[in-house]
Amino acid sequence: MTSFEYDHTDDYWNSTIPYLWDCNINLDDNQRRVALFLIYLFVFMVGLLENLLVVWVNWGRRHAANGVLFCIINISLSDLMVIVIQPFFMLEAAIDYVWLWGHFLCRVTKLIYSINFYSSTFFLAAMTVERYLSLIRPSSPALFPVTGKRRWVLCAGLWLFSFFLTVLENIHVQLLGVNEPGCFIFPAHNYFEWSITLSVLSLLFQFVLPGTVIITCNVLIARAVKTAPDVQGSRDVWLVHLYSLVFVMCWLPYHLIVWLLVIDEYDPYILSCNAVLVLLYTYNVVECLSLFHCIANPILYNFLSKSFKNNLFNKVLSHIPREVTVDQMAAVNQHHQVNGAGTEPGKQRKLSNTSTSQSDVES
Repeated sequence: MTSFEYDHTDDYWNSTIPYLWDCNINLDDNQRRVALFLIYLFVFMVGLLENLLVVWVNWGRRHAANGVLFCIINISLSDLMVIVIQPFFMLEAAIDYVWLWGHFLCRVTKLIYSINFYSSTFFLAAMTVERYLSLIRPSSPALFPVTGKRRWVLCAGLWLFSFFLTVLENIHVQLLGVNEPGCFIFPAHNYFEWSITLSVLSLLFQFVLPGTVIITCNVLIARAVKTAPDVQGSRDVWLVHLYSLVFVMCWLPYHLIVWLLVIDEYDPYILSCNAVLVLLYTYNVVECLSLFHCIANPILYNFLSKSFKNNLFNKVLSHIPREVTVDQMAAVNQHHQVNGAGTEPGKQRKLSNTSTSQSDVES
């Protein structure tokens, strides 16, 4: 989240676009408000259900879980944090960015959003490295070992570093306006220098460095999966590349628009007035669409995992009365005997470490 949220005020238009009279494009703010409301609502409902399910299934194994699953739990917790505050953003967008909940909640919601902005990406990169070590270099020490304090120290370090990067911008969060106040990030002095610094930090630590780690490890994993004896055709290979593609699709448009706006701040005459208006119009929409990682992460790293499906099934069965479960199992066994489809316990398929599902590794 950057200072461009302040772009709706008159000060920005007067200082950044000195040739405003050259604009000849009309953009419908009402349509944008409706679109933002619906996107926030969709992310809130679907993301909340998915991530609660992931945490519910995996929470009991957090201490004994392998490094991949440990990171998955942290990613879901990070995504849940930002999902919980979606109703504030939803209503804020619907009433044209008027903030009704006071200065304290203004700071808290921006803080939570920015922590998720960094922490979910950090743990995603760490999970990819852990998976690479498990599959390609099994003799190497784990990044998040089950025993010892290393995993907890590294986990705390990632959260604290995310908090540190967040504080750099959160100290400038304030309510602007009297009758219709808005919650914006806007420093009182050196606006341009601060905006450049913040944009560089977010691009570097949220996209470039984690993205390089994620894509490189996934490419190496895909090469190894091709030679595995139990690969399910090309599906496993393409699934690995899909992990990288989803990350890029969620965050590249956001950072691209941010840097085009930074260029416009540096020299307002590089881009046309219409181009700048379109960028400002789409900025909040693209920022909202980036939250789809809260929906994509549970699907890619949990729901496609055979290990997660088995654990979900067992978790549901554990909450069903025992008498009902026994009767159901007896009916299933009788059906198998009648149709001659019984299976021997020793022939159950064991999950392979070469599976591309992230949480299947060492499950």
